[in-house]
Amino acid sequence: MKKTIAILRVALSCPLCAAAQDATVNIHADQGRQVIPKEIYGQFAEHLGTCIYGGLWVGKDSPIPNIDGYRKDVFEALKRLEVPVLRWPGGCFADDYHWMDGIGPQEQRPSLRNNTWGGTIEDNSFGTHEFLNLCEMLGCEPYISGNIGSGTVKEMAQWVEYMTNNDDSPMARLRRQNGRDKAWKVKYFGLGNEAWGCGGNMTPEYYSGEYRKFNTYLRDYAGNRLFRIASGASDYDYNWTRVLMKNIGRRMNGLSVHYYTVKTWNNKGKATQFTDDEYWLTLEKSLDVDNVVRKHCAVMDEFDPEKRVALMVDEWGTWWDEEPGTIRNHLYQQNSMRDAIVASLMLNVFHKYTDRVRMANIAQMVNVLQAMILTDQKGTGHMVLTPTYHVFEMYKPFMDATHLPLDVTCDSVTTTEGKRVPLVSASAARTKDGSIVVALVNTSLKDKQELALNGIDGKTIEGRILTARDIHDHNTFEQPNQVVPTPFNSFKNKKGKLSVQLPAKSIVVLRIG
Repeated sequence: MKKTIAILRVALSCPLCAAAQDATVNIHADQGRQVIPKEIYGQFAEHLGTCIYGGLWVGKDSPIPNIDGYRKDVFEALKRLEVPVLRWPGGCFADDYHWMDGIGPQEQRPSLRNNTWGGTIEDNSFGTHEFLNLCEMLGCEPYISGNIGSGTVKEMAQWVEYMTNNDDSPMARLRRQNGRDKAWKVKYFGLGNEAWGCGGNMTPEYYSGEYRKFNTYLRDYAGNRLFRIASGASDYDYNWTRVLMKNIGRRMNGLSVHYYTVKTWNNKGKATQFTDDEYWLTLEKSLDVDNVVRKHCAVMDEFDPEKRVALMVDEWGTWWDEEPGTIRNHLYQQNSMRDAIVASLMLNVFHKYTDRVRMANIAQMVNVLQAMILTDQKGTGHMVLTPTYHVFEMYKPFMDATHLPLDVTCDSVTTTEGKRVPLVSASAARTKDGSIVVALVNTSLKDKQELALNGIDGKTIEGRILTARDIHDHNTFEQPNQVVPTPFNSFKNKKGKLSVQLPAKSIVVLRIG
């Protein structure tokens, strides 16, 4: 039987619709209260596949141009992105990682079998110093994931001392012996990762006890105060959040949640080959993050109405089948215009909840899952920026801007599962210089949207657009500019009334001053 997708008109939080327009966005510019933390645009780099080795790090002796071992083209691309926070070393790898293996002279470090991700043998040449120095060079906050699953309290406590203590203590002396005199600033520290699964297969009750024990011995040394993050739930497990809020409470500063856009784990689908039905089901899944975040926030509100404990979406993104010809469990996937739309939709959702959601970390930075950057797996030194990279670059004005509530009226698509996906998504914020930035997404595969943008006025308007001839389009080493931002001027501003023409499958960011 042939499947059909129905298009319906629905009002999203707004009963009004201008008859001459396909869609209406009403921005409440006088109601902005919450700042969108720049950490919403956080990144994640795990020892997985070629995210670290061959992606971020090639070593000082590599023929690939590098800056003290950091791959030069990748570093410069990340610098342009203004990465606010970087999570490391995992992921599942974190609870199998013993930090002392990654310090000291690189040629003397023991090798490590990556038991979680393909059994790869790595040489530990990228460790604590290399990671924290990279964060300093990028100007971002480090986010360390500590090992609770297979580590000890002493091991974790000594790691914090090694990184952050400036006194004449044993671990500080060891750090100085390894070439770093001054302690680093380490703000974010996670106590384990996915404790319900690869981080130990624990129950929430058991993990709560482990957290309280480990946390007791993590010291705030002079000049450094840890923001302590508990290992939270996977998507719909609201009971995990409830138990941790009850048993840990304000002993944690943040509680994580992980949410991947994947329909079925046994058959994830291909990154660049998919049907229209699969496209809409993907968008449906990505937008369901709104319900997930809202429900976790509601549980947290029961125990913490003052919202002192933050919700950290520290793993999110699309997850497809690995590209043919790549190493199994290295999770190398391509990144199409569909992924860009998913990223925009989810960032627009996160903006709405920043009274509780203080960080989000897309998975992952280079060569893994929904990456910002892909490097040639054959070692030729080629690099390409993905459509998702361009979304993050276009959205930079939202970092630390004040979120402005808005209402959208538009048509929607009803998927083959009977759920509705709106054809327009929007987000707005007021930047520190007083201008307003608006992100608009047209999810339709074929139809443009004539959109009325109400509630704001400005003398100057600048716009950029990310779109493609085909939703499957993606950037390759041979054709790196298939999907790139271009200037956008399909708008009119007459007598304070702003109208925008959004092409199909497009993302537009306007700066209104």
